[in-house]
Amino acid sequence: MHRWKRTFGWWMVMALVATMLAACGGGGTGGGGGASSEPIKIGAIFDLTGATADVGTPYARGQIAFIDWKNEQGGINGRRLQLVSEDYAYQVPRAEELYTQFVTQDKVLVFSGWGTGDTEALRPKITEDKIPFISASYSATLANPAETPYNFLVAPTYSDQLIIAMKWAIDDWKAKGNSGMPKFAYLINDSPFGRSPLADGTAFATSQGIDTPLEVPSPRGATDLTPQLTQIRDYGANYIFLQNVSSPAALAIKNAKSLGYDVQFVCLNWCANEILIKQAGADAEGVVGVVPFNHEAEGGKIALDYARQKNIDYGGADSTFVQGWTALSILVAGIERTLADGKELTGENIKNTLETMGAIDTKGVTLPVQFSSTDHAGVKSTRMFRVENGRWVAITDFISAR
Repeated sequence: MHRWKRTFGWWMVMALVATMLAACGGGGTGGGGGASSEPIKIGAIFDLTGATADVGTPYARGQIAFIDWKNEQGGINGRRLQLVSEDYAYQVPRAEELYTQFVTQDKVLVFSGWGTGDTEALRPKITEDKIPFISASYSATLANPAETPYNFLVAPTYSDQLIIAMKWAIDDWKAKGNSGMPKFAYLINDSPFGRSPLADGTAFATSQGIDTPLEVPSPRGATDLTPQLTQIRDYGANYIFLQNVSSPAALAIKNAKSLGYDVQFVCLNWCANEILIKQAGADAEGVVGVVPFNHEAEGGKIALDYARQKNIDYGGADSTFVQGWTALSILVAGIERTLADGKELTGENIKNTLETMGAIDTKGVTLPVQFSSTDHAGVKSTRMFRVENGRWVAITDFISAR
């Protein structure tokens, strides 16, 4: 297994200095005030070799790049950030093992996770350990602080994304002069990630007078989705909502073209990216997607300029690289404000800071991110995009699910 656990040569020097200071009675407080010289440790698990590695790799490189960039800016109050990370290959047991290792042995202060299955499985431990936790999963089950007090979502939930996409589809259907209501289908990753938004999406669809959408899972590792698309075509779906990562989504789009099936594909976050366009080629034209992170905004340009300066290879997945960078920057903003307020760096204090610090500015990558003690879904609205001439182009203003 490819290991990305990051260590820094200066750590041995800092440890020696700390030992000498302690011997002289001059040791600082471990995780506390700004006077400490100890690094601030952040845990992370990435999917670099598993079922979602196509998007997991550029996301991971965005997070690693952000830490390097932040340290080049002087860290936080002169303290460096140390990312303790490793590939977990999209395996829930491995995620649980690494989380425990990073928290108990490496003493990480906060954590950046990845998948829905593992993030949901870790909820009790995260709460017990009081570890502020962001994830690349935007499952709505993670947004309620009464149930998951240390989980924070930095984009609209998958449920909100699906409802927003359905709102657009209904308007699109009517704008084309069609009568009645369209028929919807889901083509999903066969996992908790794929199923996460379906109950909420179906409740919304049926409330609008739409038949219960057909749910069709994509077998993991499939090389041909023609049988699944034939099933959806026979059902008569006008819109297919893809809750999957880029590679299987691109396969579905190409297979539909081969079938001669004229249907509107709508991607949620994890397939609405440059990887999909690269893999589907000309067949991607006209695909619509939910794109919560705008890599062309000022904050995205900072991230991408840094990547170019450092020759970071993220496969041309601009939006996914920026997504990883931005997500970690939000968590670090909570650490930074906690120290600025003169508080000890503890998980509980960082959690309280994130809930009370007000809107976090991502320099246009997302709408301002704001958490509260009753709501950890930091963003409620997003725009719809369409692939036009090989790039994602905004086709709506911001839409809310509520």
